[in-house]
Amino acid sequence: MRIGLLQCDDVAPELRDEHGNYPEMFQRLFTSVDPTLTFRVWRCLDGEMPDDVDAVDAWLTTGSKFGVNDGLAWVDELCGFVRSLWEADKPLVGVCFGHQLIARALGGEVVKSPRGWGVGMSFNRVTGHAEWMTPWQEGLDLVVSHQDQVKALPPEARVLAGSDFCPVYLMQVGHHFLGVQGHPEFAKPYSRDLMQLRRELVGAERVREGLASLNAPEDATLMVRWILNFMKRAMEGGGDDG
Repeated sequence: MRIGLLQCDDVAPELRDEHGNYPEMFQRLFTSVDPTLTFRVWRCLDGEMPDDVDAVDAWLTTGSKFGVNDGLAWVDELCGFVRSLWEADKPLVGVCFGHQLIARALGGEVVKSPRGWGVGMSFNRVTGHAEWMTPWQEGLDLVVSHQDQVKALPPEARVLAGSDFCPVYLMQVGHHFLGVQGHPEFAKPYSRDLMQLRRELVGAERVREGLASLNAPEDATLMVRWILNFMKRAMEGGGDDG
């Protein structure tokens, strides 16, 4: 399967030597589950947008320090491409910023959460059950780093997992779009270093809680299996099951 990676940010320069950039993180994790995958990267944050929805088999977005409501021209252009993918029935999976991008592009609402920053591990209840969610389990715990959240779902969307802190954590839109607020591609050492880098922005108390939470197990490999199952099912025209 050929995956098009829509890159929406770069790892901070001071962390890049140790942890790599976002495309490397995604490729490292995803090929650990399926070594046959190939990736092509578009640097959307620099205005490099795909001109063909069929350039790859399925699409994936990175997270971003930018917000979908920041009024940036490239974000608006990317929203247009997301709508093109929707109309063309092409599989798209949005991670963090990409999750929020899907919601905004298709008519949902994204806001800055009154609960503040989510950092470290997030703990979520799986409330939906679709055929691609195999192996199924009742929790979905991933690393997070976000301030914005999806508040209102776009049409044809349903929530599959969430928590009191982030009610819309995993959502499916129609049969070919999927969004997840967590970062399966973030290894715990990167999460730790990112929290330390953003300590003043996030707040010392929230960072302390986030660092402590990294002792808990996470479900990154499971989430990648779900994403790949979802993409393959969407490519085959699978219905909206659950």
